[in-house]
Amino acid sequence: MFSRLILFFTLLTGPIPFAAAGSDLTVFAAASMREALERIGAAYEANTGTSVVFSFAGTGILARQVEAGAPADVFVSADAAWMDYAVERDAVDPGSVRQIASNALVLIGPADEEPLLLTTEAVGDRLEGERMAIADPDTVPAGRYGKAALEDIGLWQSVSGRLAPMENVRVALASVARGDTPLGLVYRTDAVIEPAVSVLAELPLSSHPEIQYLAAQTGPGSHAAAGAFLEFLTGEQSQEILQSLGFVTDKVE
Repeated sequence: MFSRLILFFTLLTGPIPFAAAGSDLTVFAAASMREALERIGAAYEANTGTSVVFSFAGTGILARQVEAGAPADVFVSADAAWMDYAVERDAVDPGSVRQIASNALVLIGPADEEPLLLTTEAVGDRLEGERMAIADPDTVPAGRYGKAALEDIGLWQSVSGRLAPMENVRVALASVARGDTPLGLVYRTDAVIEPAVSVLAELPLSSHPEIQYLAAQTGPGSHAAAGAFLEFLTGEQSQEILQSLGFVTDKVE
C-alpha cells in the first residue's frame, strides 16, 4: 500500500485528496460531478453506514492515476474515451462499466448578459479580442465535446485561435465567473450551480457525441462495497439526485 501511495504522489498535477487506509470507499470522479456525487455519497452512507471519499479532477488526470495504481475503488469518467483507456490498461473491471448520466453543453457569460446567437459575427463581437474559456480539447472530455459542437455549427475555425484551454471544465467555469474571460463553454450542470454566470446559448445535442458519464470498479483489490456503490449510482435515489441537478438520466438503462 505504501508504494502505491508514493506512486500516487508522483503522478500528474492536481491536488487530488485520498482516503487513508481503512473502511472508506474511495471514488475518483470527473470534476463536473462534484455536487451530485457528494449528495449521492451522503445518501449512500446514510443507507449503508459506509462512508465515501471523493477525489475530483479532470478525467484524464484521474484515468492515468488509476492506471498507475492510485488507491481508488471506483472511477467515474466524463466520456467513453477515457473509460476505454482505463479498460484497455486493465485499470478497471470491464464487466462493471455502466453509464450513469448524460449532460448538455452551453455557452456562458457573466450574470445578466444578453443571450447570444451562435454565429461567427455574434461570438466574435462578444469576445472583443479576448478569449473563450474551454476545457482543454486535447485531453478533457468537456473540451472534446465542445470542439465537436463548435465544428458542427461552423464556429471552430473562427474561435480556435481565441480559446483559453483549461485543465478541467470547472476551471473554465470559474474563469467566466471571475470575469477573466467573457465567454466559456461548459456543461449545463456547471452553469446551474454558479450564480455569477448566465447561459447565453445552448449547443444542439445533435452537434456533438452523446455526453456519457461512465462508472466502473477498479479491480479485484477494490473496496468490498464498490459493486454495491455502482448499483446505487444507477438506482432510483441517485438518479433523482442527478436529475435534480440538471443531468440527463432518461437514456440510462
